[in-house]
Amino acid sequence: MNQEECLQLSNQLLKGDFEIPKESDAELLATQLRSVINFHDQIYYVQSNSIITDYEYDQLFAWLKLIESNYPEFITPNSPTQKVANGLNNDFQTVTHLKPMMSLENSYNAEDLADFEKRITDAIATRNTIQYTVEPKYDGSSIALVYENDIFVRAATRGNGNEGDEITQNAKSIKSIPLKANFSQFGIRKIEVRGEVIINSANFELLLNERNELNKSLKLAGKKTLELFKNPRNTAAGALRMKDPKEVAARKLDAIIYNIGYMEDMDGKEFSHPAFQSQYGNMDKLHDLGFKTPEAERGKFETIEAAAAFCLSWENQRASFPIEIDGMVVKVDDILQQTIIGKTTHHPKWAIAYKFKAQQAFSVLLKIDYQVGRTGAITPVAKIDPVQLAGVEISSISLHNEEFITEKNILLGDTVIIERAGDVIPYIAGALFEKRNGTEIKIQFPSTCPSCNHHLVKPIEESIWRCINPNCPAQLEERLIHFGSKNCMEITGLGEEIVRKFVAEKIIQNFTDIFDLDYEKIRKLEGWKDKSVENLKQSISQAKQQPLWRLIAALGIRHVGTNTAKQLEKQVQKLQDLQDWEIEKLTELEDIGPKVAQSIFEFFNDEENIQLLNKLEELGVNLSNISSSLKLSALLEGKTFLFTGTLNKMSRDDAKELVEKHGGKNLSGISANLHFLIAGEKAGGKLTKAQKIPSIQIIDEDTFLNMIKD
Repeated sequence: MNQEECLQLSNQLLKGDFEIPKESDAELLATQLRSVINFHDQIYYVQSNSIITDYEYDQLFAWLKLIESNYPEFITPNSPTQKVANGLNNDFQTVTHLKPMMSLENSYNAEDLADFEKRITDAIATRNTIQYTVEPKYDGSSIALVYENDIFVRAATRGNGNEGDEITQNAKSIKSIPLKANFSQFGIRKIEVRGEVIINSANFELLLNERNELNKSLKLAGKKTLELFKNPRNTAAGALRMKDPKEVAARKLDAIIYNIGYMEDMDGKEFSHPAFQSQYGNMDKLHDLGFKTPEAERGKFETIEAAAAFCLSWENQRASFPIEIDGMVVKVDDILQQTIIGKTTHHPKWAIAYKFKAQQAFSVLLKIDYQVGRTGAITPVAKIDPVQLAGVEISSISLHNEEFITEKNILLGDTVIIERAGDVIPYIAGALFEKRNGTEIKIQFPSTCPSCNHHLVKPIEESIWRCINPNCPAQLEERLIHFGSKNCMEITGLGEEIVRKFVAEKIIQNFTDIFDLDYEKIRKLEGWKDKSVENLKQSISQAKQQPLWRLIAALGIRHVGTNTAKQLEKQVQKLQDLQDWEIEKLTELEDIGPKVAQSIFEFFNDEENIQLLNKLEELGVNLSNISSSLKLSALLEGKTFLFTGTLNKMSRDDAKELVEKHGGKNLSGISANLHFLIAGEKAGGKLTKAQKIPSIQIIDEDTFLNMIKD
C-alpha cells in the first residue's frame, strides 16, 4: 500500500463508528488499522512530521486495541499494539550476533584521515575510484536488529562484539523501530541492521524536568528522591536493560540505523545484494523501508580532503546538533571495496572514526578504588594520572560497575579515552588497545566488601554488586539515619546530625546500639542536658513497640519500602518467620516481583542478619505482628484510595495510615481499580486523569474524614 492509499484509508477509517465489528469483518479491519497506524508512525517518528492530530491517532490505536482484545486470534507480532509488551523481562538471554559488531579505529585530525586513505589505497589500486561517506558518530548505545521474512524478530545490545543481551521486548517500545519492513521485495529472507539507540537533547531535558518535579514531590512528602539522569547516553543504555518495556517507552528513545551487518537470500545463504552496494544508497533504502537513518548530517565525497572538511564543519557546529555526537564516521562508500579492504580482529579497515577533540583527553589508569554507597552498592572508581579536559583537572572517574569494565575491556595500565559526557561528568569511553605493551593487568572485582569484608551479592536484574551487611561501617551513618527516620522507627531526637555525632563518638556502631545507649556518655557531650537525654530515652523506649512494618522498612532491605513492609507484616507472626520463605512464595504476594523477592530472600538467609534480629528482640524491640490490634474499624474494607495535592488537616502519610487502620488500601497511581481520589489543594495530573475514569469518585479531605466517623 503506497502513501496515497494509506492516507485515503486513514481518512475513511476516521469516519468509522469505532465499535467492535462482527467476527467476519474483524480480521480485515484490524489489518487495515495496523497498516494505517504503521504508516502514521513512520511519518511521525522517522520523518518527524504529522498529518493527523494526536486525538485522531489515539482513536485509531484504541479501536485496534478494542478489536484485538475481543478477537485475540487476529493479533499479529508486528501489530503496533505489541510495541510495548504487557509482560516483564525476567532476565536477558545472551545471543550471538550474526556477524561480530566491531569497534572503530579512531582518528583526531585531517592528517589521521590522510593516513587512513593511504592504507586504503594500498588495497585499492586506483585512488580515483574511491568515494567516502561521512556520518555522525552518535553517543548512544549500539543495537543490532534482526528481521526475518520481513518481521522484526530480535534485538540485541553490542555486548562484547560477538555476543550481546537479547532485548527484543524493550526494543519494540521504541517507536522508530518498525516491526515490519519489506525486505522480501529485494529477495532478502533475513537481515541484521545496526544502529544506535539515543535520546535527543530536547527529550532528555524533558526527562530531567520530569524527574526534578517528581523529586520535589517526594521530598515534600518526606520520601527518598530518585537518582537524577546523568546524561543522554547513560540514560539510553540503562533504559535498554530495564525490566518493564512500558518504562522503556517512557524514556523517549530513538533508534538511528546506520549499517547493514548481514543478509541472507530466500534459500538461507549469506549474500551481498546488488541493490545494497553503496553505504550512502543503503541509508536511503533503509529510510524508505521505515527506518530512521542519518539525514542532512551525512555526506558523500570524492576525496578524503572533502570528507575531512565535512567532519571539521560538524565539529564546529556540534553544540547545535539535536543529538549528542562525539565525532563523525568516515567509510568507504562502495560495499565491494569494503570487502576487498577487509578488517582486523578489532575493527574494519574501511571505516574510521573522526573523534571531536574538545571533550576528550587521554591518561593512564593507575589503580581502582572501590567505594561503598549508602545502599551497599560497590562502585569502582578509576584513579588516573591527572589530566586537563575542557578546563577541569580530572583524576578520578567512576567506572559504574563490573559489567562496564568488562564491556569496555579496560585493564590496569591502559591508556584510556576520557570524555566529559554532557560537558560535565567525566567518563571513560574505552581504552586505546594499540597502546598496550603487555604489562597491563586484568581488573579483579572484589568478592567481599572493602569496608567490612562481608561477602557481596548481585541482586537479580541488576549489574551492581552490593554489600548486604547492615553493620557495614561505610554504610553505617546513612543506614542509621534511615532507621530512625519518620517513615521507619520514627525516633524523635535521633536526627541526621545527632546520628553522625554519635557515630563519630562511637556511641552507635550498629542498629542494636540504639536500644542500648550509654546515656551517661551522652550527657557529657556538648549541648546535651538531662531533659534532652530523657526525651531521647523515652523516644527510643516507645520505638521498641512500633508496629512490625516499621522495623521491616527500617532495616534497609534493598527495594523494600513502607508498602512492601506492610505487605510482609501481614504474612508472619514473627519477623524471623521469613527465613522459611522461598523466592517463589514471596513473588506470589501482591506487588512483589522477582527483584524484590530476591532481595528479601537474601536478607533473611544471611546468618549475620538473623543474629541482628535476635539481638534486637533481646533488647525489647517488637518483632511480632501486632498490626491487627491497631485496626480501628472495617469502615473502608474493600475500598481503594489515593491522595493528591496538599492536605490541610493531616499529612499524606497520616492519611494513608488512617485508610489502613480502617481496613482500606492505598494505591500509588490512577487506574480503574481506584475507588476514591482525595484531591487536596493544587491537585495536578492525577486529578486530570481521574476525571476521565467515571468509576473513580473524587472527594475532598473533609468527605474522606466523614467516611471514617462511627
